[in-house]
Amino acid sequence: MATSTKSLPKTGMRGGPKPGRPNGNGSPNGNGHAFTPRFSASRYRIGMWVAMAAILMMFSALSSAYIVRAASSNDWRSLAVPPTLWVSTLLILVSSVSLEIARRKLKTNRTNSTRLWFWISAALGIGFLASQIFAWRSLVRQGIYVATNPHSSFFYLLTATHAVHLFGGLLALLYLAMRKQPKAGDDLAMAKGQAAADVTTLYWHFMDVLWIYVFFLLFFWK
Repeated sequence: MATSTKSLPKTGMRGGPKPGRPNGNGSPNGNGHAFTPRFSASRYRIGMWVAMAAILMMFSALSSAYIVRAASSNDWRSLAVPPTLWVSTLLILVSSVSLEIARRKLKTNRTNSTRLWFWISAALGIGFLASQIFAWRSLVRQGIYVATNPHSSFFYLLTATHAVHLFGGLLALLYLAMRKQPKAGDDLAMAKGQAAADVTTLYWHFMDVLWIYVFFLLFFWK
């Protein structure tokens, strides 16, 4: 006696949808759920901590050389504090405060005022670099150059090295200020923007503390 069997549908065949797999970027998958790419802000933070550790090692080596040279040198001539460096210090301290305000406003989705605070922080950072240039020009007008004496050599080296690293943070600030605000509901873009703001703020605070250290090392360490 002949028996008939019904063919059962097979999943995973060529040309058919496969369950649990996305059909394109962000489109519903075989189960009818939207595919959301995974994002981990910890990768941003780890990368920033590694970068800051490398910078800290560099300045530790320069500081050690400075201290040893100052203690063993007979041709050491101390420099007076250029007045514009006090302005530099004030600008970078205020910029850290304004950037922290921007970061917190971004976290609460106050997008309109957030961009303004990023621009304020960037402007203060530019002012810091400009005041550094004025300080160098002031010393040059006094006839104090890199090779004038060991103290002047370390002054130009340490302040220029710090300025170069701060310039990198300034570029990140300008990116945040000009970055297009993500659309409402775009959780991935919002998470990336918040992570970028967090690590940039962390780096800027680090540059702030590092400047205070360099400033006191150059002019108040005995």
